[in-house]
Amino acid sequence: MTALSLPDTVDLNQRVILITGAGDGIGRAVALECGKAGATVILLGKTTRKLEQVYDELVELGAPEPAIYPLDLEGAGADDYLDLQAVIRKTFGKLDGLFNNAGWLGASMPMEQYDIELWYKVMQINLNGPFMLTQACIPLLKQADKGRIVFNADNKQTAYWGAYGVAKAAQSSMMKILADELDTAGIRVNAFDPQAVRTNFRTRAYPAENPENLPLPKDVAHYYAALLSAQIDFNGQTLTVNDLDDKN
Repeated sequence: MTALSLPDTVDLNQRVILITGAGDGIGRAVALECGKAGATVILLGKTTRKLEQVYDELVELGAPEPAIYPLDLEGAGADDYLDLQAVIRKTFGKLDGLFNNAGWLGASMPMEQYDIELWYKVMQINLNGPFMLTQACIPLLKQADKGRIVFNADNKQTAYWGAYGVAKAAQSSMMKILADELDTAGIRVNAFDPQAVRTNFRTRAYPAENPENLPLPKDVAHYYAALLSAQIDFNGQTLTVNDLDDKN
């Protein structure tokens, strides 16, 4: 793939961005990056204490005042996402960007041995939840100028990745289908694969790995922020650092 150019400076002024899994890791880093770029960030996650910490960090940065929306994707149903849609519509009138970041590993084991209840739980968090959330957000994104949806990609289609690997592969298909369906509405849908990054999620997946050798979430956050901006126009792509001409 020919390298795609990022804007020299990411501009998210006047844009409202919803980030799932915003309490730590990549979600937190992207929330801070978006806030620094001028976005009003909606922090969604299951642990209110963590969301409040990110809220305080954004305020200290001088970013637009963020919003907190506690929600656990495991137990949330369609009505919960419609409630979120109503709150965003009433508070902001639109949504400019959605970052589907929240995820859960579950367990690494052969398919033959995979616990059925665990399978459903992993699928709910990594696939069903993002689908219901995205579906609820589409009408809001259509109200915005140049709406953007970004998925956090992770290619794990090898042995022992189980439900997580299947869910992330399905997310990739969902991204491409949405990109095709929403193209005429001016909404761009892409995914970014950060590959190896120093997060708690990565440590659980690779316990023998030395995390000191890995980049931090803040080192990749600006790629997501750029994809959430109105300054890019590519669509339906899963990108890595190597695919992007980083001018920053």
